[in-house]
Amino acid sequence: MLTKERAMEFAKEWIDAWNNHDLNRILSHYSDDFEMASPRIVQVMNEPTGKLKGKNDVCKYWEKSLIQSPNLRFELIEVLIGADSIVIYYHNVTRNKKAAEVFIIGPDSQVFKSMAHYN
Repeated sequence: MLTKERAMEFAKEWIDAWNNHDLNRILSHYSDDFEMASPRIVQVMNEPTGKLKGKNDVCKYWEKSLIQSPNLRFELIEVLIGADSIVIYYHNVTRNKKAAEVFIIGPDSQVFKSMAHYN
């Protein structure tokens, strides 16, 4: 079971990695074959399912996203904790939108599934 301390540590590190546009640090939180779902995948990758699997495919998506938003910056609003999941609720300052991402954490402490939600 996740602790509040571990969830907060994960969220702060994840936000900091994104704010520094450090793709290697971002990817370090995920298992090699993790799955991601996001409505932005449809727009950025022209993938109608909105889903990608594996670090290689998601890395390409995030590279394009960072190029499209060179001033990307997130501000943490709240962290919600489940038995094996974390929800990071944050403000995308660049787009002036709120977002929430759900991270399902495996026994190896790596994210194996994530889902992004935007307003």
